[in-house]
Parts: sequence; structure tokens; C-alpha cells
Amino acid sequence: MGRRIADVMSWQGAEWLFRETRIEEEQPEAMLDALKIPRGATVADVGAGAGYHSIRLARRVGPKGTVLATDVQPEMLRMLRDNTRTAGITNIKPLRATQFDTKLPNETVDLVLMVDVYHECTDPEGVLQGLFKALKTAGRLVLVEFRGEDEWVPIKPEHKMTLDQVRREVEPQGFVFKDSLEFLPWQHVIIFEKPAATGPASSDKAKPAPTAPPARKPN
Repeated sequence: MGRRIADVMSWQGAEWLFRETRIEEEQPEAMLDALKIPRGATVADVGAGAGYHSIRLARRVGPKGTVLATDVQPEMLRMLRDNTRTAGITNIKPLRATQFDTKLPNETVDLVLMVDVYHECTDPEGVLQGLFKALKTAGRLVLVEFRGEDEWVPIKPEHKMTLDQVRREVEPQGFVFKDSLEFLPWQHVIIFEKPAATGPASSDKAKPAPTAPPARKPN
């Protein structure tokens, strides 16, 4: 892939996912606002961890919607269940995935969200193929990744990705690039879509990747 695949973050570091500074650093509500997720949707929070985004998603899709929250670590899913009960949320379904099987049902998902997760996938191609199958036609895959183009983002290089790298990995699996939102302090919000045809991505695939945003110094 031309990059080092990062190790999966251990469940023993789950407290970091709920750090007080995350609201300022990652602006989770603004990120979800930008995705315009409809009520009643089926959303997959892939690499959900202890449920930081799953609970927010569950409130947005409402009682008629569903959040499929997957993780490879059973300890993370136990914490997710505890956090879900504490929050009084009933529309989250935890799923134990593996690095080679998403465990998502085929053609049922409107939106797949992976926040700071894709760069840790041991088998990126296999995961993307599974996500492609899980999405409905015109369903969206959203990867939120720390900007590899930006030297000022204080994250280890293997935990950051450039937009160009993401596109080179994702588009060959049949996804069509739609947009990259660049309003967050440290992260790309990269949006792909599953096209109506299930073959290789359309002519969009041949288009050059957009110019990466310039590096920004911290405030």
C-alpha cells in the first residue's frame, strides 16, 4: 500500500477516546452535522470502540434507525454496551468483527463511518470489499483520518493518511470519490459512494486526486 499499517489501539487505552480535549480537537458533532444523516437510517460505526460516536449516531437516526457498532476487541464492545445502557440508548447493535470480516449484513447499510480507524486495518482490501457489500446502492463510506499532509497535526505518521493515499486504496474497490471536507482542525472527512453498478468505479476513478489542502500551523 506504500504506507505502514498502524497497530490497533488497545482497549486498555479507551479512556483516551473520551478525553476532554477531543471535542475541541475533532469536533464530533460538527462532523456528523456535515454528513446530514437522516432519521431512520441504518449506520455502521466500524471500529466503534467504546461507543463515542455510536451513541451520537443513535440519537441522530432516532428510534426507527439502527447503529451497527463493530469492533475487533470484545473488551471494547463490553464497554460500549455499558455506555449504551448508561445513556439509555436502545438502537445500537454491537457486532464482533475481525480484521478480515466486517460481520455486516449485505446491502443493508446507508452509511459506513470509520473515525480514526481505517489506517489500522490489517487487511484494507478485504475490509473495503466487505463494506462495499454491506452498503446499499448510493450508500456512503466516510473515512475520518488525521491529515498526513499536515506536519502540524500532532499524531504519529502511521496514524495519519493523505487524501491521495486514501483515494488510491479505496477507489480500486469500486467506490466513487464524492468529496473531502476540510473544515476540521486536524482531520479529513473523506466521502465515497457505492455506485449503482457493482463493477469497478466509473470514469471518476480515472480523475486525478484533488490537490491536498495546505498544511496549517496550530492556533
